[in-house]
Amino acid sequence: MITIRDAKISDLPEIVAIYNSTIAGRMVTADTEPVTVAEKTAWFESHNPEKRPLWVAVEDEQIVAWISFKSFYGRPAYDHTAEIAIYLREDYRGQGIGRELLEYIIKLSPKLKIKTLLGFIFSHNAPSIGLFGKAGFTIWGHLPKVAEIEDKEYDLLILGLRLKTVDPNAPEVIPGPSLN
Repeated sequence: MITIRDAKISDLPEIVAIYNSTIAGRMVTADTEPVTVAEKTAWFESHNPEKRPLWVAVEDEQIVAWISFKSFYGRPAYDHTAEIAIYLREDYRGQGIGRELLEYIIKLSPKLKIKTLLGFIFSHNAPSIGLFGKAGFTIWGHLPKVAEIEDKEYDLLILGLRLKTVDPNAPEVIPGPSLN
């Protein structure tokens, strides 16, 4: 059984290991070389459980995924908007866990006073686009050829989901066009 909890600084090495496992695939992150725990410490400390949490998904006392909320654009008018990221350990990908974590994010976002969720995803990352699309996210922006990795240029999509926050215990997703 997978449980979700706030990340602790002692979790950072495993969080970094999961992140680094995605770099070589050139589909998930714009980092081109592995990062270190020291390099990610300030990022870790920028999270807080009340507003911009960093959660870990744990099974049998082992971290299998992590979820990050990041403030969008860093200005007060955007406080109700957050960029989210989900990273799974390689042997846990493709098993529906990403979908469950994304559903959890959508359900808990109103309690964090978040009304709008954003995902920044490379346009060639079909699994992530499909995952977010099934959760109701739609394409809100397309940034052509903004990333260059090993002499290849990549487009970035901004996927968005506006939450209707009438009842924080039962948020209703405002539908948009499909990503299909």
